[in-house]
Amino acid sequence: MNGDFLIVGAGFFGSVCAERLASKGKKVLILEKRNHIGGNSWSEPDQETGIEVHTYGSHIFHTDNLKVWEYINRFTQFNNYRHTVWTTFKDKVYSMPINLGTINAYYKLQLKPHEVSAFLEEERKNEYYEQPGNLEEQAISLIGRPLYEAFIRGYTVKQWGKDPRELPAEIIQRLPVRHSYNSRYFSDPFEGIPLEGYGKLFQRLHDHPNIEVQLNTDWLDVREIYLGKWPILYTGAVDQFFDHKYGRLEWRSIELNREVYDMPDYQGCSVMNYAEADVPYTRIHEFKHFHPERPSTNRTVIYKEYSKIIGESTEPYYPVNTLRNAELLKRYKADADQLKRVWFGGRLGGYRYLDMDDTIAAALEFVETTDLFD
Repeated sequence: MNGDFLIVGAGFFGSVCAERLASKGKKVLILEKRNHIGGNSWSEPDQETGIEVHTYGSHIFHTDNLKVWEYINRFTQFNNYRHTVWTTFKDKVYSMPINLGTINAYYKLQLKPHEVSAFLEEERKNEYYEQPGNLEEQAISLIGRPLYEAFIRGYTVKQWGKDPRELPAEIIQRLPVRHSYNSRYFSDPFEGIPLEGYGKLFQRLHDHPNIEVQLNTDWLDVREIYLGKWPILYTGAVDQFFDHKYGRLEWRSIELNREVYDMPDYQGCSVMNYAEADVPYTRIHEFKHFHPERPSTNRTVIYKEYSKIIGESTEPYYPVNTLRNAELLKRYKADADQLKRVWFGGRLGGYRYLDMDDTIAAALEFVETTDLFD
């Protein structure tokens, strides 16, 4: 293809940028190293059961950004799914985020909403940090040690592979605690799952004569063909682009183990967390709950999720927010700023955690405000 622009990666950032450029008459070539588009947001029917599964773990679309909501609704309809998460601790199930039900069940109380603030204030008096220096101190200063030990500490150790005292306080600076029995995980006004799945959504994003996608194509194998010759938007891992010259940025990844059961419902919800550190998996996803509008079946698919340090054969999911990684990122960004006609975007390219709506918003802004053809 003789194109005007090259995009590396077919996740949300790359796909939205491609659609916007194509709509402006530009010919776009997308290189994707996987055998499908959609990045980690991809979903498709399970071959054995027909249940729509999220290949890389649960993805719930939610936003308070009307512009993003209106844009993405041009490519899919959403169902009315509202996400709730439950967590198991010492063989008992609690609502997450922490709400009035969680507190009353854990402490065996019957607090009223107006009593929660005073109760937590008493809990914090036992151990409080005026200037928290790490995640543990921040969490304890917000909710007290008992709730932290039950619902935060073990899960954090599994999720990040680090003691919470090694992680910065800002990771959990806005830990939500609800003073009511509201169990909705998100509070955004717009929420749902694409009626036909994320796979169909991405297919429609790419359904433009000006877009060509080459799957199973690793940027590292073909970069000499394009670098310095095409305008390039790179959405892969920023340290990989520079051959890890300053060292590797840390990423957490996940491993998902699939299990099929001959029963209509395995756990009664889409996501069940497991808070204790000695339970090896962080959570279990049961995907049929994402589509209550679809006919029920007598079989179900679950994925057990295990958090792990990224290796050669695993995909990066979450940047690890440590001082070392922040310093490395500054060095890579300085090199990136020196490049001509090469831009970095998305979760991997920017080494930052982004929800799907934030990624779409950033992509729309990127195309609208960046002079890509000077």
